[in-house]
Amino acid sequence: MSSKEDILKKYRANVHEKFDMPDLSDIAAVKYPDPLLQFMNMTKSVGGNAIEVEKGRDINALIRELYPDAKEIASNLPEITIATRNPDDVGRARDLNGTDVGVVRGMFGVAENACVWIPQQMKEKAVMFISENLIILLDKKQIVNNMHEAYKRIEMNDYGYGTFISGPSKTADIAQVLVMGAQAARSATVLLLDE
Repeated sequence: MSSKEDILKKYRANVHEKFDMPDLSDIAAVKYPDPLLQFMNMTKSVGGNAIEVEKGRDINALIRELYPDAKEIASNLPEITIATRNPDDVGRARDLNGTDVGVVRGMFGVAENACVWIPQQMKEKAVMFISENLIILLDKKQIVNNMHEAYKRIEMNDYGYGTFISGPSKTADIAQVLVMGAQAARSATVLLLDE
């Protein structure tokens, strides 16, 4: 038996009273008249940026417009032709260090908190966290109201990893000073596409 199994066995042996999981089916989760508008407003409130992209707009040109000084752009998405690094081709995650802009695809967004579900779609998931700036491509029709709806939609792929990202990384733990980019991207922009 592993040490993890030993620890769990000890916990289970010391459980004196058991409780059933609560029934959550009758919880009235929040619904929005316009989930897309709510998502965009919440994205701004968490320090991110949400841009509705008109159909036919050149995504690569838009990324260059948003980040004109970016030298290293990492993405494995076929439509991102300006990428200088592919997270599928690097030898190690740290080879993505120095990435100015990472571009990934989100599966759906959540209106109540501006989270975007991003399953790992590349060999090195570090691109989601090591990039100075993160761009998330998201179909604007894929916005759900709340986390109750979101959890029903989560699907894992072969990588078995995914994460919710909401805005840029930030913390105010030290001296109560807000620091952007403390653990991950300094900026996060969701490009809402009409796919």
